[in-house]
Amino acid sequence: MATKFAHAYIKGTDNQPRKTNIVAALVRDRYVADAVVILEHTPRRAARAVLKAVESAKANLLNSGASIDPKTIRIARISVTAGTRIRRYKPASRGRALPFEKISSNIFVEVAGEEKVKKKAEAKPAEKKEEK
Repeated sequence: MATKFAHAYIKGTDNQPRKTNIVAALVRDRYVADAVVILEHTPRRAARAVLKAVESAKANLLNSGASIDPKTIRIARISVTAGTRIRRYKPASRGRALPFEKISSNIFVEVAGEEKVKKKAEAKPAEKKEEK
C-alpha cells in the first residue's frame, strides 16, 4: 500500500495565531473523521477556520486521482503561523490617534491516506471449442 499526501493552506484568517494553535493542537495526529467531530463541537472561533482547512485538505486528497480509502485519512501535519499584520488607528482624545494591529494567521494542513489495493483479475481458463 502506498501512502499519498495532500495539503491545504488557508491564508489570512482573522484569528490570532496563538489562539488558533490551541485549536490545531486538539486535532494534531488524528484521523480526519475524528478531527471533524472534535472541531464541530469546539466552542472557539478559530475552530471554524481549522475545520475548513482540514476538510479542504481531505477533498484535495480524494480528488487527486488516486483511489484513497476515506477511513485511513490522517492529519500528518498541521501548523499555524503568523499572517500579515494590518496597521490601524483608533481615535483618541485631543486629536490623537492610537495605533493597533489586526493580526491574522495562516493554517497549513497536510493529510495522508492509504491507497486502496486493487484486486488482480484472475485469469480465466480458455474454453476449448468442441468440433463435431
